[in-house]
Amino acid sequence: MSEHNHQLATFAGGCFWCMVKPFEEEPGILKVVSGYTGGHKANPTYEEVCSETTGHYEAVQITFDPAVYPYEKLLQTYWRQIDPTDTGGQFYDRGQSYQTVIFYHSEEQQRAAEASKQALQDSGRFQKPIATQILPAMEFFPAEEYHQDYHKKNPAHYNRYRHGSGRDAFIERHWTLQKDQQELRERLTPMQYQVTQENGTEPPFRNEFWDHKEEGIYVDIVSGEPLFSSFDKFDSNCGWPSFHKPMNMSNIKGRMDTSHGMVRMEVRSQQGDSHLGHVFDDGPGPEGLRYCINSAALRFIPKAELEKEGYGQYLSLFDE
Repeated sequence: MSEHNHQLATFAGGCFWCMVKPFEEEPGILKVVSGYTGGHKANPTYEEVCSETTGHYEAVQITFDPAVYPYEKLLQTYWRQIDPTDTGGQFYDRGQSYQTVIFYHSEEQQRAAEASKQALQDSGRFQKPIATQILPAMEFFPAEEYHQDYHKKNPAHYNRYRHGSGRDAFIERHWTLQKDQQELRERLTPMQYQVTQENGTEPPFRNEFWDHKEEGIYVDIVSGEPLFSSFDKFDSNCGWPSFHKPMNMSNIKGRMDTSHGMVRMEVRSQQGDSHLGHVFDDGPGPEGLRYCINSAALRFIPKAELEKEGYGQYLSLFDE
């Protein structure tokens, strides 16, 4: 991947702490920097921007390879992180510096952003008008080192902040798939329905993928969102597919499960809200985690069929 193929994308989406993680986990994303842009003061400090005197917005600037992850996909990811109808800020954070803006770096990006905004407006997903501005990119000033990768440096505070601000609840309310249960009963097998919709568990060693070794990715059987890769699959000898980690943490959500007299962390898909399985801390990988997942919640897409199935951006995972 040569550098002349790299492009920049700049998005303001409220608190920049919350805008890094959803992008950095996608393929083709080379760098995500938190910073300030859109204002009139050179090299502003965090305090100056928050005082609403500089004209700047909190933003993230993303270096990406459009051949792997096109700008249109970045826009889709962006919309799913924000309340695009809020004219006064984002969630807990109020003021101009927290408003949402797509800063375009080319006429092509401007056209894509405007088309994407119009499509969201026309979708009827939100009752209020889409208020996110689309503006030409200006000089971008990286924020203080303290703010870079904040979610990694201060994970407990970051997670408390995200939850407390209302962002996570908003995303779940507006971006979880609206499911037609009758259609799902007709489309899924009884076991697939029981697992994904009724929190069921399939029998160990008698399921499709427990010892499956082919190269490819595993997606949610209901929504199609990418969940796990064959790279992270390992044989845990438990009788269910086991993975070190998801492909993208933004497509996974956890929920405390106290059923059957146990305390476990349930794993669900973000958009489809499908029950997938549980995560345990007895895995062999660097994080020490074992995502124990029901085969019935997954559809496997072999490497050779990724392009045809609409998952071509993940082919780069399998480059030698």
